[in-house]
Formats: sequence, structure tokens, C-alpha cells
Amino acid sequence: MKPRYEPQTFEEKWVGEWEAAGIYQAADKPDPARKRFVMEMYPYPSGDLHMGHVENYSIADAMARYWRMRGFEVMHPMGYDAFGLPAENAAIKRNIHPREWTDRNVEFMRSSFRRLGFSYDWNRELITCDPEYYRWNQWIFLKMRERGLAYRKTSPVNWCPVDKTVLAKEQLSTGVCWRCGSEPEIRELTQWFLKITDYSDRLLDEMEGLRWPESILNQQRHWIGRSRGAEVVFQVKPKNTEETIEVPVFTTRPDTLWGATFFVLAPEHPIAEQIAAGTEIEESFRSFVDEVKKQTQVERESGEGTRKGFALPAVAINPVNGEEMPVWSADYVLMGYGTGAIMAVPAHDQRDFEFARQHGLPVTVVIQPEGETLVGEDITEAYSGPGVMVNSGPFDGTVVFPETQDGVDRVIDWLTEEGRGKPSINYRQRDWLVSRQRYWGTPIPVIHCDQCGEVPVPYEDLPVRLPDEVDYSVEGEEAASPLANNPDFVNADCPQCGRAAKRETDTLDTFFDSSWYFLRYCDPANDQEAFAPEKVASWCPVDQYVGGTEHAVMHLIYARFFVKVFQDMGLLDFPEPFLSLFNQGSVSLGGAEMSSSKGNAIDAAEVIERYGADSARTFILFCSPPAADYDFPADGMDEIGRVAHSWLSRVWRVLSEVSQESAAASLEVVVNRTVKVVTADMEESGFNTAIARLMELVNEFSKLDGPVPRSAAETFLKLLAPIAPFITEELWRGYGNETSIHSEAWPSYDETLIQQESVTMVVQVNGKVRERFQVAPTITTAEMEALALQSERVKAHLDGSPKKIITVPPRLVNLVV
Repeated sequence: MKPRYEPQTFEEKWVGEWEAAGIYQAADKPDPARKRFVMEMYPYPSGDLHMGHVENYSIADAMARYWRMRGFEVMHPMGYDAFGLPAENAAIKRNIHPREWTDRNVEFMRSSFRRLGFSYDWNRELITCDPEYYRWNQWIFLKMRERGLAYRKTSPVNWCPVDKTVLAKEQLSTGVCWRCGSEPEIRELTQWFLKITDYSDRLLDEMEGLRWPESILNQQRHWIGRSRGAEVVFQVKPKNTEETIEVPVFTTRPDTLWGATFFVLAPEHPIAEQIAAGTEIEESFRSFVDEVKKQTQVERESGEGTRKGFALPAVAINPVNGEEMPVWSADYVLMGYGTGAIMAVPAHDQRDFEFARQHGLPVTVVIQPEGETLVGEDITEAYSGPGVMVNSGPFDGTVVFPETQDGVDRVIDWLTEEGRGKPSINYRQRDWLVSRQRYWGTPIPVIHCDQCGEVPVPYEDLPVRLPDEVDYSVEGEEAASPLANNPDFVNADCPQCGRAAKRETDTLDTFFDSSWYFLRYCDPANDQEAFAPEKVASWCPVDQYVGGTEHAVMHLIYARFFVKVFQDMGLLDFPEPFLSLFNQGSVSLGGAEMSSSKGNAIDAAEVIERYGADSARTFILFCSPPAADYDFPADGMDEIGRVAHSWLSRVWRVLSEVSQESAAASLEVVVNRTVKVVTADMEESGFNTAIARLMELVNEFSKLDGPVPRSAAETFLKLLAPIAPFITEELWRGYGNETSIHSEAWPSYDETLIQQESVTMVVQVNGKVRERFQVAPTITTAEMEALALQSERVKAHLDGSPKKIITVPPRLVNLVV
């Protein structure tokens, strides 16, 4: 073999040989006890690939390669999230068709993935803008419509004035458009929705047992927002009429009803408009509503700043004590949550408290914390904890614990018996708005007929294809899709009566595409159905899913919803799509998010050209724990060379020649010990510590008087193979092996050969030594962390959980607080 490590001379050769040998192709029907379906969230084909992207794919590829060597049948597919606004906007900017832009970028990314050595089964590749794929989007939509899960209605929606399309609530979690960052407008539009709220309970109850980060599950729990409480009806009396209006209110704290001092309607509530109509405040109230509509939903919910309010000419009657209270409209009450009306209890709800103080409204304490006496005029914040009910009629002296419902349920029972309320469950989640006013997406397969109404496109006529001709001009503020400009597309015959009719011109949210693509991987060439249930049953659910946290309340909820719908349709026999979810950390450069478009990125192609693909993979897996964030230094490119390329060059020098002699007993011990600890690290996706262990083994090899024994060298190469597939293959074949190292079994270890002499493990807190332990050299990273956190000496220097844990097995644990 060559004396120098020159990866550019051999890496591309192995890509072709691996594909020709088909070593990464997955069978349709694996042994169910020995299968692993590993996949990462498929990318949008942007046409660029930087080191931030490389992290995500390298993590999943190392997992897939490891499990394949462990004897599992592995499916590791790749596809492209090809529809959507980025491609459409890029095409408009460049005056080309979105398909041309997309196809070009898909080819670039496919070539880049191959060059990086990712072990994808390319026979299962899918591209969502292909009619062969979006045909089944349309089929799924129609099946959902048949089940009452897809429907059309007119409602206020969030409209992005830049991208000229509506946004689902989930796409406004930060208050601005998730793509372009612009502030949305509220418009009344007729749109298509999916009734995801029918599955809210299952989405909550069936997440138990998922091996997902708790932070993601908590985000979904909060987003769905199931709340137990009571529905109570208030009588509202407008001052401009003798009429009394019944307004239901949902509350999770009916025990505080006696503390309600004012009543609030959402600005959009029709009863608020009804109260103001025909009065001297009608015009000023409309101006108030217009002002509120300029706020984002997040701003209205956040509780920051001064609350906008408007006093309405009406009073509300408290049903538990008959007292009258003023009626207000306020920006912090949303029409989309509960009933759009609340009883305001400022002593025990912080948002109500802040509003009351800002607008001079009374505060009445009805829950006293044990051993204290709160006075409404004096408190500086609302009290929402447990306590004793006071000023509460028949419930004075009742002890309540809101978190466990103790005492609260007694009030609900009383309200029910008295006919003043009833038990109720409320949800924060709303139905999924899937209409988009853009061209580059799946056409919604519905025809609008003046005679027959909404008519589904017959299944045999699918797919409804996007026309090649597109006119993006949308004049003025009209919320219309570019498809509306194409008469050849729009004009169609009604499938029922044959009269002239119009096609639906909205397209589907691209999250529709990604809600089931993992199922299509199991049967990508099927032209008779979306997927064959028996093929999906062989591989699904997905064993390991890898991706970022940004889709916690979008893609990850939608995919769960689709799987439950398919289960109800009898197509699947499992309720959840992804058994295990791994969130990789974010990668930045010089403290700023890595982004090619912003000129702040380390280009993967440049890294490969200079140092080889293995250096890119090894560095990104070594630089930090895979779930932790990593910030490249300003000279990030050189850092890759200093760390990864230099070490791989050393590996090449040390292992390019081997001896045929047996390893000495002492070396056998070190090798077996390394196999044990690296195996434990790989099981926990601890790639950075696995590489650190392998670096130690190379150090041991370097101390030998002659070449490394072949048996020890081959064991090392197998351990490194999932991380650096090219150098390991080149060296492996150089030893005379005729089959790929990636088809080899993972090394085993002999416990009897591992000497258990102890080493000293130091525990630091913020760099200062706080504890020492004698531990086995084979101690795992998880065991090191657990031991450190159990120490009373260490606990004395911690204030809660550490922000970061740095381990250098087996000798150091540093807790950063």
C-alpha cells in the first residue's frame, strides 16, 4: 500500500464497488427479530451540502452500518422533500421551472451522498414531486375525505404576505412565518383542513413507551393541550337590549369561580360584535379588533407587554353567586381556544391579574395558601397553587390541590348537580390547515360543480397532474394559487353530472408528503397502491429516526396522526411510526447558524476535495456528543485537517503494514477491552467517545516494536468501519481480504482476557476536582456519568442538573454548571 494516506485515490472506487455488490440493498421481508429500519428526516433538495448537514446523515449512517455488522438486516433509504415554496421561489428568481431546479439539486445531493459513502439502498429512493408519489397523496386525501377527516370551511387564517399562502398554526410557533420570517396577516378564506383533533387523545395516550427525547414529547403534550375542567354557562346582558345571551366558558379551575371579577370575550367573538352593534362604541370597537388582528398569535399568548382591552356595554352574571361583573374584550383571549370567552379570576391567574392591574379591575382572593392571608389589593402576582377556599359560599374551608384535582372535582360535581355546569375536556390543538395557494405542490383532487357541489376526482383518474405551464402573477391582495391562472387546468367536467366545472386550485401542505413517506420506502415501485400492507408490516415501525427538534409539533405529530388513520383503515397493525427518535445537535460556525445562503458554512464538497469523505465524517462525529451543539472555530476547515485528517493519516501509517504473528497477551487484553467499550458506546450512539477509545488503541499500536499483528489490526478496522468506511475498506482489502469489511461481523470480546485492574477516574465541576473513584478500565460513558452524579461531594457543588457533561473515558468526568 502507498506510504501516505491519499483518500482521493481510492474513495470513489469503493462507492461503485459497494453499489455493484448490492451490499446495502434491503430484502422485502426480513427476519422480524433481526431487522433494523434506520432513517433520517429526508432533506429538501436545496443544492448545497455543508458540514451541518453532514452531521445528521453521518449519525444515521454510522447507526445503520453498526447494526448491519451486528447481524441485523438493515433498511437505510433516502428520499427528497421536493415540493414546496423554496423550490418555487428559487425557480421564480432564476426564471426556470421548479422541476428543473429540483431535478438538478436532487442529482447534486445524490452525488454528494454517494461520495460521502452513505450506505443507502438507492433502489428505494423517492422524490415527492414525482407524479408516481403524489398520486398517492391524492389517494390518501380522498380516503380521509370519505372518513370525514378532510373538510373545507371558511375561517380566519394566517396569511403570509411574502410567500402569498396560508400557514398552519404549527408553522407560526415563533409568531412569524416558519420559512421567510415575515409577520402574518389574518384573513377570512375558504380552506381545506384535516381533522387531526379526532385523534388528540390517541396522540397523547399512545406516546407512552416511545423512546423519544422527553423534551419532544413534552412539546407535543403542550401543543395538544388536553385540559380537564368544567364548562360553565354565564348569562351576558348587553346594555343596548333586554336580551340575555348564554355564553359557555371552559375553565380548569372551577374552584375559583367565586373569585371572578370580570368577563372577557375574544375580539373575534361574534357575541362581542353583537354587543357593540348599534351602540356609540361600535366603530371604536372595530378599530380595536383591527389593531388586535395585527398581532401574531404568539404575541397574544405570550403575556409580555401591555394587554390591549376594550370595555363592552354589557354585564355578565356569575352563575355561582349571581353577582354582576363587567364584560371586556381583550387580546389575550383567543377565539380558537376553549369557547373564546373566559371568566377572569385575577387573584389566581397571572394573565388576568396583569390585565386587572392595567385596567383598574378588582381582585378577589378565594384560595388562601396554608398559613398565609392574601389580600387582593396588596398582592403583586396571582397565586395558582394549592390552598383553602375562602369567600366561596358552601365551599369555604375546602382544601384544593389543582395539580391532582383534589377539591376541584367536588366543585365540578356540585356544578353538575345544581345545573350550573358540567365536566368538560378541552384541547389546545386545532385541525390541520392543509391548503396552500402555491403551484409547486400536490393538487387537491376535488372538482367544484355548481350543480353537485364538491366532487372528488375518481380514483381511476389519479394523479391530477400539475400542468407544465405556470403563471405566478397574482394581482393585488387576492389569495389565489398560480394554478388559477391556467384555464386548461382549472376547467374540467364534473365527474357526476358532466357539466362544466372548476378544479380546486389550492395545493397540499408539503408536510402531507412527509407524513407517510417512510411507509413508501417499504414498497417504492408499487403502482397499484400506496404501499402493500404486508411489506410495511415486515419493516415498520421505523426502529431509529434521526433528525432535528424543529419539527416537534409539525412533521412528528402529523406522521403519528397519519399512522393512526392508516391503522383505523386496516392498512397498518401498529399505532406509532418511529419507535426511537434521535435529535442531533445543531452545528454553527463562529457562533452563527451554519447557512450556505448566508455565506456562513463549511462546504462539504470542499472538505472532501481537500481531506476526503472519511475526514468529514470522522470529524463531525468526534467533535462533540452527537446530541450536543457544536460551534466550528473560524478556521473550521483547518480544524478538520488538524484533527480528523491527521489522525486518519496516523491510522494509515500504523496499519498499512501488518504482521502475521499472533498478538501478545498484553495487546490482546487492550484490544478486547477496546471492543467492549466501543461496543457499549456504539449502542448508545456515543460516536465521539468511541472514536476517543480507538485513538487510545492506535496509541497502543504505536508503542509496538514492529508491525501491528493482523488480527488486532482487523479488529480495529471493524470497530472504525461504521464511522470511516473508506479507509477501513482500503486497508482491509490491502490485507488480502476478498469481501467487503462492511459485510463482516462486528467483533466480539473475551471477558476472561480483560484484566480488571482499576484506574483513577476524576470528577470535576467546572474544571475543579471534586471527587475521585477507582473504576474498571472498561467502564462505559453512561456508568461514568451515573457514578459522578451519585457522589454527595459532587452534589454539593451542583445546583440542579449540569448543563453539560464532558467525559474522557475512563479517567475524567467534567460537569459544567
